Amino acid sequence: MKNKKSYLDAAKKYEKQMVRFLRDLIAIPSESAEEGQVIARIRQEMEATGAFDKIWTDKLGNLLGQVGKPGKGKKLIAIDAHVDTVGVGNRDEWQHDPYKGKVADGKVWGRGAGDQEGAIPAMVYAAKIMRDLKVDLSEYYLLLTCTVMEEDCDGLCWQYIVQEEKIRPDVVVITDSTNCTILRGQRGRMEIGVTCDGKSCHGSMPEKGDNAVYKITKVVREIEALNERLHRDEFLGKGTITVSYIDCKTPSLCAVPGQAYIHLDRRLTVGDTKKSAVAEVKDAIKRAGVKGKVEVLRYAQPSYTGLVYETEKYFPTWCFDEESPQVQAAIKTHRDVLGKAPLVHRWTFSTNAVSIAGMYDIPCVGFGPAPENVAHTVNDSVPIQHMVDCAAFYAAFGQSYCDLAAGRPNDTNMTFKRKKS
Repeated sequence: MKNKKSYLDAAKKYEKQMVRFLRDLIAIPSESAEEGQVIARIRQEMEATGAFDKIWTDKLGNLLGQVGKPGKGKKLIAIDAHVDTVGVGNRDEWQHDPYKGKVADGKVWGRGAGDQEGAIPAMVYAAKIMRDLKVDLSEYYLLLTCTVMEEDCDGLCWQYIVQEEKIRPDVVVITDSTNCTILRGQRGRMEIGVTCDGKSCHGSMPEKGDNAVYKITKVVREIEALNERLHRDEFLGKGTITVSYIDCKTPSLCAVPGQAYIHLDRRLTVGDTKKSAVAEVKDAIKRAGVKGKVEVLRYAQPSYTGLVYETEKYFPTWCFDEESPQVQAAIKTHRDVLGKAPLVHRWTFSTNAVSIAGMYDIPCVGFGPAPENVAHTVNDSVPIQHMVDCAAFYAAFGQSYCDLAAGRPNDTNMTFKRKKS
């Protein structure tokens, strides 16, 4: 590896450019399926650096930038960030304009700064740093993936990349918010719908009908109780379930509803499966003493390109041992480049790795700017120093990973073995 300080020194030189670039991204609203303009702006910056051998957009709308070229025996190392954001909600609650990218208190503020557009300048300028330092690319080549629709359907973008683009990296660095710590797993998730049917009638004589809202209310109580019974994994934490939406169908506001529906957000810990989660909901309905239809929901919204790439809303849990090569490479990179031992932990929320690792068993490790707790809040922001540190980390990670894979000396003095599934 290059002198460990050289990566950080090089990253510091691009601090102003990264801040400017991020402010431009924040100024472009880019909610899920509306990312076209922000993708164009990222591509413009990629091209301006002159660091990429190939830049292209796939049919779903993901932007990919390649540094180095494929070759016999070369490893493919990918670094992923999603470019979409959630909405801003009530603007009156924001201290800073959510679309101005305000710089204050050593941070850039605005919607998407922390979750997770703040990683994108670090990724793009990592490629520039690699070129500046003439990083040896004889053993690997790098793919930056700026992906879409993660907030609506995390991992859909990578289902497309793996299945349609036929790209399967040796390892992926997930840059969703980690507060510059190293994360090695997360709970999975799924979305479940429950529908109860009743019988509508005039509201002045409710005894002649069968109120579906009353039925679904009983189910809601049992879902609340179910959440308390779900088991906990020592590392990934407790499985959870919550009602996130409720609706009913009624002929008028003067009628008994004939159908009611709840949407369930289910977070899956170690040991939870699609089959077990559905069975638990069916049991909750039975405990409620009513009849109800249970279904695992599907996502079929068009991307900004117009392509519909339908998928089931079931995204598996994933976790790798701390001794796995990609986690150890991240630890080594952090120590070499940033000069300190990192915290190794797990995400609370969900990322694109539900597909990359959860579905396809591609090794993943998390390292990104900003803490999780600013995501989707009016405090959305990213420390500028985080962007600098991440740019240096991303530029150095590939060589660390290749050194470990080749069995070259490792100053962490640890063994490297993949967690058995």
